[in-house]
Amino acid sequence: MTQDDPAPSAPDESGSGAAPPAVPAQGAPAKEPPVARLKSRSRPIRRVPKPRMTGLLDSPVKNLTGGVAYTLAIMLVATGAYISQGWSFRDALYMVITTIFTVGYNEVRPINTVALNIITLTLIVLGCTGIIFLTGALVQFITLNHLNKAIGLKRMNAQIDELKEHVIVCGFGRFGAALARALSASSAAFVIIEENEARAAEARLQGYLCIHGNASGEEFLRAAGVTRAHALATVLANDALNVFITLSARALNPELSIVARGELSSTESKLLQAGADKVVLPTHIGAERIAELLLYEESARIIESLERSHGFQRVLRNFGIDLEVVTAAPQSAAVRMTVAAVERQAKGAFFVVQINRRDGDVYTAPPATAVIGEGDGVVLLGRPNRAAILTSLFEPRQKVGARA
Repeated sequence: MTQDDPAPSAPDESGSGAAPPAVPAQGAPAKEPPVARLKSRSRPIRRVPKPRMTGLLDSPVKNLTGGVAYTLAIMLVATGAYISQGWSFRDALYMVITTIFTVGYNEVRPINTVALNIITLTLIVLGCTGIIFLTGALVQFITLNHLNKAIGLKRMNAQIDELKEHVIVCGFGRFGAALARALSASSAAFVIIEENEARAAEARLQGYLCIHGNASGEEFLRAAGVTRAHALATVLANDALNVFITLSARALNPELSIVARGELSSTESKLLQAGADKVVLPTHIGAERIAELLLYEESARIIESLERSHGFQRVLRNFGIDLEVVTAAPQSAAVRMTVAAVERQAKGAFFVVQINRRDGDVYTAPPATAVIGEGDGVVLLGRPNRAAILTSLFEPRQKVGARA
């Protein structure tokens, strides 16, 4: 019983120095305060009493280590004892090994003295005991390892079965590992499907829920809870597998949100046709990012600082807002238009927060009368459905050819 909250109570009538029973004072509530109740309930969960094993059988690793050390010590002492009786090192070691491993060959030299009899009898008793203990420790170590692995897999599968509205990540390569770190940092529930056994073990070692299997197989998608999941990201380096996984996942859960990775630009249309909601082309995104760093260093620095601020980025995503830098291409509609005219034509899809001139000048929070020129970089804050209006404003106008 805890006595964190002293309360007035009647003196002990027995006169003994024992503490009075934990009875609430008059006028006090009969039950514990909420904090005390939470502590009393959570303490057994946080501090599960574990049996303290302080003997020789406390740990398989300690048993194995102790058995090896004991056997080696007996071998060294016995070898030295035989050498002290005039035996060579080779004969002494041979006699020790054949004795403790109970092989049963003949003695290399006659045991014809009292000292040799004592040494041999002691070696038989202590050496064979050490080998028996070492064998048992080895069996215990191997058995418990297999049991722990089986129990761990069973526990992990039970945790996966309880997930709902989670994310499934197909692949734990460099791309998948980075995605897993981002999801873990945002406290999102997710499951990884990885075919490579070493990578799957690495994912589990990092504390992630991971299924070892081929994500293109429906059984592994079902095991990951695809019918209960909110989203799926297939980030394998093989475009064909990404297409097949997208097809399988879409067939199993038509309401699933699917984001797919594509290595080739020609794969984007195939992934969209297979059922992907969004396609990410890392090579294309990386090239655009490098171009931003080279051409619009100031804007890239702003965006990079915002990307480091994960809280701000999450707030933007929660409101459905993205930050983007676009270039006013020559002969595009935005050239020679004012900021007010561009925002008016966008009809709320975005608004301009910065203009980077071709000559290097940067205008943050530009006025409504600022004019956009050819090659200017425009930093936009807008909604995800702005692709069509961006194309019409900042891409070159299509020239209509003369008809025959």
